[in-house]
Amino acid sequence: MSSATKNWLRGSLLTVGATALAVSTAASAGVSWDEINNDQQSTGDVLHNGMGTQTQRYSPLDKINADNVEHLYPAWSFSFGGEKQRGQESQPLVKDGVMYVTGSYSRAWAIDSETGEEIWQYEHRLPEGILPCCDVVNRGGALHGDLFIFGTLDAKLVALDQESGDVVWQETIDNFKDGYSYTAAPLVVGDMILTGVSGGEFGVIGRVEARDAQSGKMQWVRPVVEGHMGKIRKGDKMVDNGITGERGKSWPGDMWKHGGAATWLGGTYDPETGMAYFGTGNPAPWNSHLRPGDNLYSTSIVALNPENGKIEWAFQKTPNDAWDYDGVNMCVPFNMDSGKYCASADRNGFFYVLDRTNGEMRSASPFVSKITWAEKIDQKTGRPVETGNRPGDPSKTEGKKGESVFVAPSFLGAKNWMPMSYNPGTGLFYVPSNEWGMDIWNEPITYKAGAAFLGAGFNIQPLYEDYIGSVRAIDPKTGEIKWQVKNNAPLWSGTMTTAGNLVFFGTPEGYLKAVDARNGEELWKFQTGSGVVGQPITWEEGGDQYVAVTSGWGGAVPLWGGEVAKRVKFLNQGGSVWVFKIPDELQ
Repeated sequence: MSSATKNWLRGSLLTVGATALAVSTAASAGVSWDEINNDQQSTGDVLHNGMGTQTQRYSPLDKINADNVEHLYPAWSFSFGGEKQRGQESQPLVKDGVMYVTGSYSRAWAIDSETGEEIWQYEHRLPEGILPCCDVVNRGGALHGDLFIFGTLDAKLVALDQESGDVVWQETIDNFKDGYSYTAAPLVVGDMILTGVSGGEFGVIGRVEARDAQSGKMQWVRPVVEGHMGKIRKGDKMVDNGITGERGKSWPGDMWKHGGAATWLGGTYDPETGMAYFGTGNPAPWNSHLRPGDNLYSTSIVALNPENGKIEWAFQKTPNDAWDYDGVNMCVPFNMDSGKYCASADRNGFFYVLDRTNGEMRSASPFVSKITWAEKIDQKTGRPVETGNRPGDPSKTEGKKGESVFVAPSFLGAKNWMPMSYNPGTGLFYVPSNEWGMDIWNEPITYKAGAAFLGAGFNIQPLYEDYIGSVRAIDPKTGEIKWQVKNNAPLWSGTMTTAGNLVFFGTPEGYLKAVDARNGEELWKFQTGSGVVGQPITWEEGGDQYVAVTSGWGGAVPLWGGEVAKRVKFLNQGGSVWVFKIPDELQ
């Protein structure tokens, strides 16, 4: 970490170019940066997405453990109510006896975390014509000072007063009519919040933005499509701050102008390196024959300097992506063998371990059983060795589409958005994964604002009769899969792990499950009444350890899943948060 970054995070005066930005490590009230930065170690609250800015989703709590988890019972459940159900992918936050949680259709609640009683509800007024690609989900918010901040489906950021739920500020990310939206939880770094954009299927331009958390005022913007100009605040104005990459180097003609690479899953921050890490999505359109070249910095991990948005390094996982493999899966920081690394289980089927100080690849190993688009990842270059299994060029056929090919994984990915977790005690990552393939073909396409920019058709199919989803325990030192737990339907929930040797995850069939982190043995499950696609958390309050998860079937699978979606068509939608603890008499 640079000395400037250290001073900035301590609350000094940060100079960016000729601009002086007054920042402080503690807000005037409520949640401070010091608390957020210590979120993973503190057990009495959950202050940030991923249970810490590094998003390891690990808790040192062990009151609930492999020996007593069978006694876990519901403490309370809270319904999101009404007809606005659909997918509930949110991760709750907890502070001072209050849970903050978001739901479908850009809604938010504050709930008494001990009793389940509603404190306030906020329902964002959505306009007609919003264009979310993959259901009306929201993955959570951020706490900062006395604010709760989250993104909306019409591409806005809203800051609510934690006590009343009243709107304190609201800022527009971009024009929703052009396909922009936002569903990820913001990343907090110092007194700023860092956010991305959703909407890659509409030819938007992926970027990372930094705003002052208390005012919403923009501080810098960094596009992640090569050729676009970055911006930074200088006094009262936003001024040019250098082009990303080199215009025309990896994009042909004007294709970079609508290049996709949406940063739709949010990022991680590592206080040891002082860098923020964001994954970038697929290039647009899907028809790769229209954009020969690597198409930087799509399908990549980019490491950003949070002071000014400078890209310190980038690692591209799927150059010239032809299968919508994205690259948004978070690079989760962890330490191993005296080195600083981050791991990312990618939609393309490979589990990457990168040196998080410089982006050099340590290893890349398959974590699903069937990968047909590439033979391997070259250990020296980090580039895939492709098999040639790409859909055909429609410009070379007399019909309206190119040759169809079958490829695995499908575009929904070996692992999609659902977050993995890391347990420093076992040294293992717990990765929710899916085994499926697809027929895919290319079609002619031209860009039109607000219209889908695909140029491809597809049909997703399961690879095996007995399962699609599985949680896999992966050793980052070797890439070896130590154990797996299979599931009939696709897994779309995140995992969470604890010092009590537990891994929690949800299933579309409605269960929240706990398995032994050492061997995958199922120890407990509870039926929530709807498919679980949320993100489990745990915290301690009043001497008890609690576990919580949102429940409500939805997301991309029922919308895009084809034959796979038919396997789970019986599932009911829902909208609720469930909270569990072990009763006093059974502890």
